Amino acid sequence: MPATSRAATGRQGARTAMRFGQLAAMGTVAVLILIAGVWASWGTAQHVMLTKGRESGTVRVTGCGSDTCTGPYTPLSAGSRARASVVIAKSVAVRKGQTYAVVVKPGSDEVVRSGPAGVLYAWVPLGGALLLASVVVAGGLRRTRVAWALAGVGALLLTTAFVAVQ
Repeated sequence: MPATSRAATGRQGARTAMRFGQLAAMGTVAVLILIAGVWASWGTAQHVMLTKGRESGTVRVTGCGSDTCTGPYTPLSAGSRARASVVIAKSVAVRKGQTYAVVVKPGSDEVVRSGPAGVLYAWVPLGGALLLASVVVAGGLRRTRVAWALAGVGALLLTTAFVAVQ
């Protein structure tokens, strides 16, 4: 085999190895972003989605601080007890003077919104992760169709959550 042919074969092998390394690295980054999105969402989503055996009721927001809002809790489920004050995270989804359907986090006086708006709001971090992962998939993996699908699902989730919590 001539020397030029061996050199060309060696360069081709190096390019293949580099491409495989890029695909592995970017694929790992994209998967880690999605796992982080699910992890961040699940902390709230588990309470909203798995409501069996949990206390559910309503909270009328009477006051808000910098990060949280408070108000009296009125039980709706059997075995739930009324509370003079519970804490709900302050966000665009919570306004003073409004009443919201909530689920109590076990062993605390902290509540999260329930119902369709609560479920969608709980998965907002995943929506952001889908948008971020779409950039990695498009740029690093060169899979534009998959990237558009990820971006579309992420944007749909964020938009639906925004509309539902208003």
